[in-house]
Amino acid sequence: MKRKILFLMLSAFMYLASGCSKFLDIEPVSSATDENFWKTQEDANSATNAMYALLRKALNQANGMAFYTYGDLLSDEISSSTDADINTIVNMQLNTAVAASETWRPAYQLRRYDIFYQVIDQANRVIQKLPKMDEGAFNDVSVRDYYIGEAYFVRAFAYFYMARVWGTVPIITESVAPIDAVNLPASKESDVLDQSQADLTKALTLLKWSNIDQNDFALRANTGAALALQAHLSAWRGEYAECIAAAKSVLESGEYSFVGRDSLNYRSIYQGKSNEGIFEIAQSGENEGTNRGIGYYSLAGPYFRIFTDPMLRISQDYIKTLFKDNNDKRFKSVFDITYSGNYALCTKYANVKFSSDASNANAIFKNNIIIFRYSDIKLLMAEGLAATGKNSAAETILNEIRTQAGLLAYANEEPLIEAIFSERARELFLEGHRYYDLVRLYKHFNVYKFPESKMNQAQFNAKKYLWPFDPSLLSANPALNQTPYWGTVNM
Repeated sequence: MKRKILFLMLSAFMYLASGCSKFLDIEPVSSATDENFWKTQEDANSATNAMYALLRKALNQANGMAFYTYGDLLSDEISSSTDADINTIVNMQLNTAVAASETWRPAYQLRRYDIFYQVIDQANRVIQKLPKMDEGAFNDVSVRDYYIGEAYFVRAFAYFYMARVWGTVPIITESVAPIDAVNLPASKESDVLDQSQADLTKALTLLKWSNIDQNDFALRANTGAALALQAHLSAWRGEYAECIAAAKSVLESGEYSFVGRDSLNYRSIYQGKSNEGIFEIAQSGENEGTNRGIGYYSLAGPYFRIFTDPMLRISQDYIKTLFKDNNDKRFKSVFDITYSGNYALCTKYANVKFSSDASNANAIFKNNIIIFRYSDIKLLMAEGLAATGKNSAAETILNEIRTQAGLLAYANEEPLIEAIFSERARELFLEGHRYYDLVRLYKHFNVYKFPESKMNQAQFNAKKYLWPFDPSLLSANPALNQTPYWGTVNM
């Protein structure tokens, strides 16, 4: 019997007034059998596009906040939230009870990994099916190979992402249906990271610096995106020589450069496809608005007039401590500590319009999810250099970032490695990095900076920093065990 599979077709691009092109919403347009779909280059491109569409869906779970919840909200950046569900997560009460029927609740969605396996399954389809297609279906066989390289990249990214969130997860490298019916035990974190590395190594042999369509630059994988992922994967594993090599290749490619730190230029980074963008998730303004997203939760007042106070609370004292120098261009461009109360506003994502100005209705945010960017990889290389004793070279890179921000050179105000992580905190605030940075800082350098109220060192050592699996996952998959710390508490 023919096994039917549902493909998601992706409308290619829209050109905005700014000249940037963005992926639009995707719609399922047909059910196709394996036998009649994989025929043309257009089919292959549509199947490849579907991977990114599913990845976009995964990172927009929980009202458009999954990427930022995993990467920021549990760190020292956010002190609390006016949203009760989000506040329990901010406080690392990740075992909060959620009924299996309440599938819209953030904790339910964020504790489940099934959406990431939809991403992986689509990548597996591309990897399996494209080599069997007639080479004559493609303008050139290199086009087919590039699509396969993209699939290896996306699968590598998905496994790396899940390893950072849950540590141990099942490894699936062949397409299966239905994906949620597969009962496999979780593999060790090292094995998951090995799988990510193997896929990434393969991707780097197939991708190029130039995308097939240059309008896809930063929105779909190329060599730069793969090397940026390599730098992060290697840093996560403490393999800093490999991190340095990958980061150096990105930085010396000539493909990327700094964006000015004045407010308009700086905010253009988050609208997407700036000179800094290496890999990002395309968002249509209409869909991000519908899904709320980071702008909805982080803005208020003159920046987002629906709210008088932000839903995410950022302590003014924290921002004043982080940005000790008021001349920091980033502080002046994207932070407001004068608005109200004891909270600061981060205005990076204040790219918002209303479809009805009179009623403040239908807020439309126009921010891509920036996964990797130039300054991130600069500072990651500085981290690697400091970790391997190359302090002078690390300081040079650190000072490049500081100069862009209008700051004086590093002058030993704090140990070099801590200064680099502090610079990452300033540069990449609310960009999905801080939580993972704090994990690396303690694991590799024995410097602990998580708020004790969220997670003390004993709890970290018991692996509280890994998310729990939702009980509904454990019920559906008897082969799956709860993550270490959360297996010792009531769920």
